[in-house]
Amino acid sequence: MEPQRSPLLEVKGNIESKRPLVKAPSRLPLPGSRLKRGPDQMEDALEPKKKRTRGLGTATKFVMSHPRAPALTTVPQTQGQISAPKVPKKTGPRCSTAVATVLKNQKSGPAVPAQKPGTAAPPKLGGKKPSKRPAWDLKGQLCDLNAELKCCREKTQTLDQENQQLRSQLREAQQQATALGIERRTLEGELARVQAQAEQSQQELGNLSTHVLELEERLGTQEGLVQELQKEQLGFQEERRRLATLLEEQERTLQASEAALSGSQAEVASLRREAAAQAALLAERGERLHGLEMERRRLHNQLQELKGNIRVFCRVRPVLPGEPTPPPGFLLFPSGPGGPSDPPTHLSLFRSDERRGTLSGAPAPPTRHDFSFDRIFPPGSGQDEVFEEIAMLVQSALDGYPVCIFAYGQTGSGKTFTMEGGPGADPQEEGLIPRALRHLFSVAQELSGQGWTYSFVASYVEIYNETVRDLLATGTRKAQGGECEIRRAGPGSEELTVTNARYVPVSCEKEVEALLYLARQNRAVARTAQNERSSRSHSVFQLQISGEHAGRGLQCGAPLNLVDLAGSERLDPGLALGPGERERLRETQAINSSLSTLGLVIMALSNKESHVPYRNSKLTYLLQNSLGGSAKMLMFVNISPLEENISESLNSLRFASKVNQCVIGTAQPNRK
Repeated sequence: MEPQRSPLLEVKGNIESKRPLVKAPSRLPLPGSRLKRGPDQMEDALEPKKKRTRGLGTATKFVMSHPRAPALTTVPQTQGQISAPKVPKKTGPRCSTAVATVLKNQKSGPAVPAQKPGTAAPPKLGGKKPSKRPAWDLKGQLCDLNAELKCCREKTQTLDQENQQLRSQLREAQQQATALGIERRTLEGELARVQAQAEQSQQELGNLSTHVLELEERLGTQEGLVQELQKEQLGFQEERRRLATLLEEQERTLQASEAALSGSQAEVASLRREAAAQAALLAERGERLHGLEMERRRLHNQLQELKGNIRVFCRVRPVLPGEPTPPPGFLLFPSGPGGPSDPPTHLSLFRSDERRGTLSGAPAPPTRHDFSFDRIFPPGSGQDEVFEEIAMLVQSALDGYPVCIFAYGQTGSGKTFTMEGGPGADPQEEGLIPRALRHLFSVAQELSGQGWTYSFVASYVEIYNETVRDLLATGTRKAQGGECEIRRAGPGSEELTVTNARYVPVSCEKEVEALLYLARQNRAVARTAQNERSSRSHSVFQLQISGEHAGRGLQCGAPLNLVDLAGSERLDPGLALGPGERERLRETQAINSSLSTLGLVIMALSNKESHVPYRNSKLTYLLQNSLGGSAKMLMFVNISPLEENISESLNSLRFASKVNQCVIGTAQPNRK
């Protein structure tokens, strides 16, 4: 008989073992149930899942106050009595392994038994260790050991109950394992027998399959060969039929082609004869058209010569808003020989002089001044009517004749409006310069159908105080203000050019409008007594026209000059007020000097003098190639309708009358 162990030693033995018991619901099959599964599947069924094992509780270690007792690990008790898994008895190696697996995986933390009422609370788990009792406090140490002993007894009782439950589950599991082992051995025998039969059947089936495959392969080869031969035969038959059809079609096509060829040859011969006739006719008509064009140019030039190579038009501007209305009968436009339908060519101006009187003391009757020009435009004449009269003259520049058109008159008489147009974008107010270039571009486009090609190069300069300035200068060239000089284009050349001036190729109206806008910004203007913004310089717009007929080797070239002269008023009425009086005096002297030189040049050309004073003025020197015998010249004399400007109007009309009396020889075109 074993000696009885003290409770304290049992507690210490349980603590040192450090193997907490696991309580979990049994996952083994119920006794008496027949499970048709193998031994491996039975082991998997016996092995519990770790997730469920971990959910049963966590181990809690008690910290003991007794120095000789280690920490106690207890198992918590769940609601009611928890049945431990039943492990069957050991019946073999595989069954013992399954039981060991169940016991190994059924791990859960120890549980603390519920505290009974009236008992002292056990020491707190995982909390702060109680203070160590002194060695002399044996009574306190004994109390602590009694408390621990009581807890250990309760724990031992709980563990015994759980052990009994686990033993019961183990016995049941062993019984099930024994039954499953017997069933497994029976099934293994049947499986071995079936596998032997299956192997024999599989071998026979393999032999038969091999033989069948050989036969099928031979059959497929023979069938493929037969099909290939049949397809080849069908292809040959189809190819024979196609070739026969193609041969028939080719024969028919050949016959049709031979017939068409004979017809085409006859048609080609006919077309060649017709083309030769058309070419001859075209050449004949081209020659005739060229002859007609030359005849048109000759007749056009003859018509212009009959009108006069120097012509003078007079234009009277309308009364502007804010100006006094002239008295009735101040300006008269008598009808021509054909009546009112004829364009007016005569102008009568009446001037009253209060200083003159009769013997009876009555005022003297107004003096009548009559003038006759090639054409007179009353105040109601529009820009289109004015250009229609000079359009034929502009056409002469395209035919190779130098053309020069002047706008002459006092300040504020409408010279700039006549040449450039109004400041707005109204098409009805466009001046002669934009209208002339639009006409030239249009006619050049029409002549391109006859083999003529034209190019246009524009320049715009002003002559201010006998100094030439470029009105098209921009950017750094404008800031530098380089001096412009009139020079020969080359050694032995009669063509004149302006150094440091821009020569811009133009081909459309938009480019011309941009040049006019730029020139308007750069032109020298000043305030005078007769106009708030007066042009104090001569502006010269030059368009060099070059034409070529490559088919006939013809070339022609001529300049078109459109000149807006400075105000022609005498010194006193045009004198500016203020500190710039001396500068205005110098400007007026230079303007009057250049205008006088222009009159002298025209008179010298009319009288066919040996010396023509071109170099007396920069204006006449620049325009000398457009003033000679091969040139055509037109002067617009612009006058004001106001009575207060009658003196200047008479001076302008008298100067224009002298020019109108001049006759220049027959013009010759510049052709090569």
